Amino acid sequence: MTPPVLRLLGFLLLFGLSACAGHGMGSVQMASSAAGPVILISVDGFRSDYLDRGITPHMSALAGRGVRADMRAAFPTKTFPNHYTLVTGLRPDRHGLVDNVMQDPELPGRVFRLGDRAEVTAPVWWNDGTPIWVSAERAGLTTATLFWPGSEAEIDGVRPTHWRTFDQTMSAEARVDQVLAWLDAPAAERPTFLALYFDEVDTYGHHYGPDSAELNAAAARTDAAIGRLTEGLESRNLLGQTNIVVVSDHGMAETSRDRVIALEDLVSPEDGQVLSTGPHLTFEPAEGRQAQAEAALLRDHEHMTCWRKADLPARFAYGQHRRVASLFCLAETGWEILPREVAARRPVVGGAHGFDPDDPTMTAVFVAAGPAFQSGVALPRIDNVDVYPLLARLLAIGPAPHQGNTSALEAGLAQD
Repeated sequence: MTPPVLRLLGFLLLFGLSACAGHGMGSVQMASSAAGPVILISVDGFRSDYLDRGITPHMSALAGRGVRADMRAAFPTKTFPNHYTLVTGLRPDRHGLVDNVMQDPELPGRVFRLGDRAEVTAPVWWNDGTPIWVSAERAGLTTATLFWPGSEAEIDGVRPTHWRTFDQTMSAEARVDQVLAWLDAPAAERPTFLALYFDEVDTYGHHYGPDSAELNAAAARTDAAIGRLTEGLESRNLLGQTNIVVVSDHGMAETSRDRVIALEDLVSPEDGQVLSTGPHLTFEPAEGRQAQAEAALLRDHEHMTCWRKADLPARFAYGQHRRVASLFCLAETGWEILPREVAARRPVVGGAHGFDPDDPTMTAVFVAAGPAFQSGVALPRIDNVDVYPLLARLLAIGPAPHQGNTSALEAGLAQD
């Protein structure tokens, strides 16, 4: 077996040689044999401060023997845009998953929505970015993804070696058992990169709010599943050689039925098409109705600000991609823009995300542990585009073009 020092030097050299390619031509090198598996885990909707509530002992143990950081989500702070940012190192305005609901002028008559399986699995929506499993497969590595957004589509002609169709009824324990089953393959066939997705924390955050007992119980159940994974790795003598990276896509803010901006009070149906509602509103004016739509939305509002796509604040790094709607309205944190009938069905107190990424309630979590990381390091806040180049580094593969930078993570990486 390659000594740890030489192995680390090898992948540092490879990363150094490939870093320019990551920001330029994006050539992918053949990977050398990896030290052990890299497992990327998403706990959807896990706000960073949940880790300090004393209800997630297994995640806390990973942080204790590894590193942790608050992580800035990409704008908009929605599920699909941020999951694709985590695995491509590109912001939504670059990778094209600009919202959970979107249109593309090059695809007239089609709308991307989370619940539309035909569109969610259509490669055309995903091909503006190159996820880590595509780069890894091209480098000769075996990959496996369980429910990670985007992993059901054939992206640029490549799929993970192993993947499953999303099934929300599959328990957290069963998801872990599937990952462990993939790792039970003979060493030559064992996946080197695996991605695992948990959604229960986000679901309970929406239904009951981020400060509810129900949310805490969901976080504890998901944490127990992560403990099941680490115990399974240990029983297989894989834990010591596995790098585990736990992330979330965004945080969660408390909402209320009393904090709603009625959509009907803003625009008329004849003015155009409503795409997203909730913490933000995206609106595409009808032909000949641009002036009316702008007059209705681009004015002073209580608890909401609207922009033309070209005028969105620069700090959002958003508004250049063709799929961004012409008009974008962002609610004040804790408020929602909704049709009245939808608002009436909202819980008295619930939760939502999609707000300003610099609001503390939208802060995501980052925890990583394994042979590539130091122990007990709390890093300054990082950006979620930095996760992709870190994964490429752990896998010792050349990254595709990306917008990330691992310098903020250097203090947490093992030096020998």
